[in-house]
Amino acid sequence: MALTEDFFRSVLEQDEAAVVLCDLNHTIVYMNRAAASRYAKSGGYDLVGKSLMGCHNDKSNEMINRVVDWFKESQDHNKIYTFYNEKENKDVYMIALRDDDKNLIGYYERHMYRNRESGALYDFSQK
Repeated sequence: MALTEDFFRSVLEQDEAAVVLCDLNHTIVYMNRAAASRYAKSGGYDLVGKSLMGCHNDKSNEMINRVVDWFKESQDHNKIYTFYNEKENKDVYMIALRDDDKNLIGYYERHMYRNRESGALYDFSQK
């Protein structure tokens, strides 16, 4: 069975963390449901096609540009720690997106929650 766009989209849609994919012009090209919900007050899905830079202050935009430049310097530059969110107990990273030839095509922000799972193992009663 060949992997299709549907498989990859399904992985992103099932992620409980916000996923926002951007191209090298900082245009938001995709948001999963969690991102649309998280950023609903800013427009949710209507942010797709708009610049990510409009969502951040000048200092954040400067750092985003610096990270993208760093990604461009080497195919080995693919992940950088950017923030710890104490309120949500998560680490935040910027991740490079590369094509099959390892050319930089965009980036996204990865949220890694530190909270231990509280649900029971193999609890089939949950949705």
